[in-house]
Amino acid sequence: MFLLTCRESSYIRVNYFTMNSQVYIGIDDTDNPESRGTGHITRALAETLQQSGLVDVFCITRHQLLVDPGIPYTSHNSAACIVGKVSGNDYWIRNYCSDFLLGHAATGSDVGLCIAFGEEIHNEIIHFGNQAKQVILTKPAAEKLARKHQIFLTGLTGKKIGVIGALAAVGLRFEGNDGRLLWIEGLREVQGVFPVKKYMEMVSVDLIVDLQGIPIPETATIRITGWCRPIVRNKKIVLFAEKLNGNENCDYQSASKEFIKLISE
Repeated sequence: MFLLTCRESSYIRVNYFTMNSQVYIGIDDTDNPESRGTGHITRALAETLQQSGLVDVFCITRHQLLVDPGIPYTSHNSAACIVGKVSGNDYWIRNYCSDFLLGHAATGSDVGLCIAFGEEIHNEIIHFGNQAKQVILTKPAAEKLARKHQIFLTGLTGKKIGVIGALAAVGLRFEGNDGRLLWIEGLREVQGVFPVKKYMEMVSVDLIVDLQGIPIPETATIRITGWCRPIVRNKKIVLFAEKLNGNENCDYQSASKEFIKLISE
C-alpha cells in the first residue's frame, strides 16, 4: 500500500490497486444541448482504455437519474458506467480518463468522473445511487461521501456537478439492479436470427427471457433487431425478448425500445 495524490482531487487516498481488480468508472454531464450525449463519449473512452492496455473493458451501462426542474441536466439526466478489469496502473487510469474527458467534453458541460474498485464500494455509495433516482442530491454530499470511503471522485469542467451522477452510476452499477447496456462486445454488430444458445455464445448475456421474465429455451430462435439493449438485473446481463406469432421465421425477437425504456428507467 502506498499514497498517491489524486490530480484534480481534494484529498489523498490510500491505494490498494491489484492487477485484475474489477473497476467501475462513472461519468456524467459531458454534453451540451448541441453535442453528442454522455453515452457516446463514454463508449469512445472505453475503446481507448482498452486499446491503451489500461482496462480490459467488459461492458458499459446507462443509468437514469431523477428528472426534476430543480436539477440542471442537459437532456435526460442519465449517467454512464464502464466496468472492466484493471490491466494497468490505476493512477494512470485516473489521469488517462481525466485527460480524455477534458479533451472531448462539450463546451458548457459539467463533467464528473468517479473511479472505484469493487472492494471500495460501500452500501452508502449504493444508497446514494438509489437516492439519485428519487430526490435531488448535492455536489458537497457526493464529495463528502467519496472522501469518507476514499473513492476517487472529481469534477473536471464547468460547475463540476457531474460528480453527483458519476458517483451514483458507480453505486447503481455495482448493486446490479439498474440500467441498460450501452455496449458489450458484439452487441451492436451481431444482428439477424440465431438459436438462443448461439447468440449467448456470441454476445455475453447471462440470460434471455420473455417479457414476463421467464427464461427462453436455448433451442428457440431469436431475431436480434438494430436496437437491442439488455438490462442489468440481479448482477446479471438479461436480454428481454417478445414471442412472435407462428407466421414468422423465428420464435422471438429482442424487445422493443419502448419496453426496454419502460423497465430500465
